[in-house]
Amino acid sequence: MSVKGTLIPIGGNEDKGIEQSEIYTLEYIQEGILSRVVRESGGKDAMIIVIPTASSIPNEVSQNYLNAFGKLGCENVHIMDIRNREDSEEKKNLDLIKKADCVMFTGGDQSKIVQYIGGSLLHKIIKQRYEDDNFVIAGTSAGAMCMSQEMIKGGGIKEAFTKGAVLMGEGMGFIPNLIIDSHFIRRGRFGRLAEAVARFPEMIGIGLAEDTGLVIKNCNMAEVIGSGMVILFDPRKLKHNNQNVVVEGSPMSLTNLKTHILANGDKLDIKKNKIKISPMHIQMTDAQAL
Repeated sequence: MSVKGTLIPIGGNEDKGIEQSEIYTLEYIQEGILSRVVRESGGKDAMIIVIPTASSIPNEVSQNYLNAFGKLGCENVHIMDIRNREDSEEKKNLDLIKKADCVMFTGGDQSKIVQYIGGSLLHKIIKQRYEDDNFVIAGTSAGAMCMSQEMIKGGGIKEAFTKGAVLMGEGMGFIPNLIIDSHFIRRGRFGRLAEAVARFPEMIGIGLAEDTGLVIKNCNMAEVIGSGMVILFDPRKLKHNNQNVVVEGSPMSLTNLKTHILANGDKLDIKKNKIKISPMHIQMTDAQAL
């Protein structure tokens, strides 16, 4: 799959997929991550479209983004609050996205993004621009989780890694070979991502900590950004996977599930299955060994 654009999934600080109340402190709005979004989009003069469709508090979330991007010197920032399918076909929204340099999906409920935008003309234009232009698609929490073809819709941690505990559905399809989860460390989502890759063992599971993200080029080369960790579950060489034979609600077992823990500056070549550790981390390790 040849792609000219850039994908930036971010771990976020909210996920309406299973939460009862939405917290919108937006801890991920840090200069480090948002500055990188702006830089990848072409600088402070870039046109950035914020889509708060996933959020149940779109006005508050939108204002937080306007303030955050404003602090970075960006004045060409627009809010596109899609609340129904008709909004995704509206000419003024289509015209705006055709001129944009970046679109950013906020946190909330990832299913709303798919419900109101997935398969629409707006979705098709975003995907076409991502494939053909130097166009950036960024998203946090729900906005990151919706990027994959197979999307985690929800699932609690109490039933983690029992068959059926994770709810899956079709995502926006911006990247076909990853399954993305957010708030990964703080909310203990190891079990549900493990079950997700057990169901789709040809895909890599990406667990994003908060204030942490990936910059993915050409749908392949990924660089870790932010202050936390990215956990990778690679099931492609599993030796045992009983997901297909156990009954719903039963514990599952996997063997040879390859796991990587990456931090800022580390890189992943998805197609070649190669990890490149940041020279900074290598130097720190060498220094400690002396």
